[in-house]
Amino acid sequence: MTTGDSSRQAGQDQDQDRDRDHDHDHDHDQDHDDDARTRDEQQDEETAAQRLTRNWSELLQELRVTQTGIQVLTGFLLTVPFNSRFDELTSLQRTAYLIVLSGAIISTALIMSPAAFHRVLFRHGERPWLVDTANQIARAGLAMVALTTGGVAFLAFEVVAGLAAGVIAGVLAMVVFAGLWVGIPVWQPRPGRRPAERDNR
Repeated sequence: MTTGDSSRQAGQDQDQDRDRDHDHDHDHDQDHDDDARTRDEQQDEETAAQRLTRNWSELLQELRVTQTGIQVLTGFLLTVPFNSRFDELTSLQRTAYLIVLSGAIISTALIMSPAAFHRVLFRHGERPWLVDTANQIARAGLAMVALTTGGVAFLAFEVVAGLAAGVIAGVLAMVVFAGLWVGIPVWQPRPGRRPAERDNR
């Protein structure tokens, strides 16, 4: 075999290797697309009752996380008047404290309402109403949690560093909550799904 024949043979081998690699990558991409379609088909095959059950379970899991935090905050705020320095608070600080405490109590009531709804309407066939109403109540509860936490930031910084620091801390806390809880979910990209395909899953 001449040197030219050897070179041509090596080039042909390299081309075959590239073709095999390309076919392997194509098969891998095809498998990934098939898996994605299978997941979408499984979601599409959910019955209305199954979807309601899944939505309800997911909602309760989210509320459990929020409930723990707001209960701890409410318990802490309830102990503040029994602190020896409470009498030293100014009129503004006392007013801010009462507003924050009220917000914490309202937040607790909102976050725990879906569980109460479920218990009162147990086996009444009201699952669609429960899911829709609990979703709205949960959103209101999260909004109250954000406002209450912003109020706590204002009160703490106002006591320690003055009114200006309190206002800045409260506003920044609200901006952080709005950005994390609203901004990111709203503006996140949704590749591969057209707006018409977005539903209440």
